Amino acid sequence: MAQQLYTVIGGSGFIGRYIVQDLAEAGHRVRVGVRSPNQALFLKPLGAVGQVLPMAASVLNEDSIARAVDGADGVINLVGILHGNTNQFETIQTGGAERVARLAKAAGAKRFVQMSAIGADADSEVDYARTKGEGEQAVLEAFPEATILRPSIVIGPEDQFMNRFGDMARKSPFMPLICGKSRFQPVYVCDVAQAAFKALTSDAYQGQTYELGGPQTYSFKELLSYIMDETMHKRPFLPIPTAIAEIQGAIMGLLPNPPLTRGQVKMLQNDNVVSGSALGLADFAIEPTPMESIAPSYLVRYRPHGRFSKKDAA
Repeated sequence: MAQQLYTVIGGSGFIGRYIVQDLAEAGHRVRVGVRSPNQALFLKPLGAVGQVLPMAASVLNEDSIARAVDGADGVINLVGILHGNTNQFETIQTGGAERVARLAKAAGAKRFVQMSAIGADADSEVDYARTKGEGEQAVLEAFPEATILRPSIVIGPEDQFMNRFGDMARKSPFMPLICGKSRFQPVYVCDVAQAAFKALTSDAYQGQTYELGGPQTYSFKELLSYIMDETMHKRPFLPIPTAIAEIQGAIMGLLPNPPLTRGQVKMLQNDNVVSGSALGLADFAIEPTPMESIAPSYLVRYRPHGRFSKKDAA
């Protein structure tokens, strides 16, 4: 594959680092657009000298994005937030997505990929889901050939799902259970990154929306049970009615880095799984990786004695 130039906006995050790695391993030059380039220096060793270039770029600043996408063959936008007020969601997930797509098109990029999420819906009452949906629409208006990727919960060593509840299982005397029957389809970060890599480097996926999920679905309660089993912490469940959880989320949402928001509680009330008619990993010729083959390798850190704790001795 001939060397090309790709820009990864938000490339120092959880998913971004794996996309950068895939691009670098394929021999491409990679610009990593981030707010603070010093915090992305850990990506440079993924490539040869000068192959991976962190540079200052904010989805709120047109000039910085224009510089980051200048001359790029393909651009992917990974920037999103999990909590904030309505204005922040609209500014970053709607306006920011539109800005990156529009400037990438103006710069002559051949391909554009927007990282969205299952549940994105411009008509949703939840700011996160609504602005994800609006962001998709804005991207397609600015760059009609764009590829939209909608993963379910993404898991991997740096994830914010397994790790959060693994830590909770270690520290809390109980496991709070909200909407325990809601279903999820955890997808391995390397599978998501490989789909993004293919969408960036091939015209075959242009103008399509893909929903990315793992090989199996689980209820929220089943996921928490699995995490407790892997971390060797048996905690009783504390069921929390959604009405009370929404009140708790509204209060916690005022914190700088809230563990729960009202919007997240509302989203928990809906399944987060691939729809039956959607294009998915199979259309990228990617076989989804089972959660059970990945999660134990990093959940082990939450066991009573870390990697020295053996489940068969419990």
